[in-house]
Amino acid sequence: MEQLLTLDKYLFRLINYGGSNSFFDWLMPWLRNSNMWNPLYLFLVLLVTINYRRTGWWWVVFAAGTVVLTDFVSSSIIKNNIIRLRPCNEPDIAGWIHVLVGYRPQSSSFTSSHAANHFGMAMFLYLTLNTRFKTWPVLFFVWAFAISFAQVYVGVHYPLDITGGALIGILIGYLSGKSFNKNYGLV
Repeated sequence: MEQLLTLDKYLFRLINYGGSNSFFDWLMPWLRNSNMWNPLYLFLVLLVTINYRRTGWWWVVFAAGTVVLTDFVSSSIIKNNIIRLRPCNEPDIAGWIHVLVGYRPQSSSFTSSHAANHFGMAMFLYLTLNTRFKTWPVLFFVWAFAISFAQVYVGVHYPLDITGGALIGILIGYLSGKSFNKNYGLV
């Protein structure tokens, strides 16, 4: 376990400190901001409810349920039982860490709720939209990865926190997407 945590801190330093540049310093805080993505969420809700009236609202319920469940598992169950100091609050790395957020979250670092929520949505969106829109739903995984990478870059999560959150999100998104497709589907 100690070797895994050492690798985790090494990867964190590589991304947060070693990869630091002015363009990412501008982009990453903006990218990880949940409010920035509201137009995309609104677009998806309108796209599905207008084009698939019969089952579109069920899709919205399942999509929202996916986020609620991933957030609950990550934030309320795991973070309350696995306490890990966030890198931005870690005294051992305070001399070199590159923190790009105006606040330092006090909750446990493991798992990343951003990663859980976005990978959960990426999996749900992929499973429910790929038959209608072919290959472009794969881009939701790029979107989830970019947001998760930004969490490490700005200094609020370690890569292992992201990996744990992503795995939780993918599992819940898979179960949610399969359940929606089995019971409703976009018709």
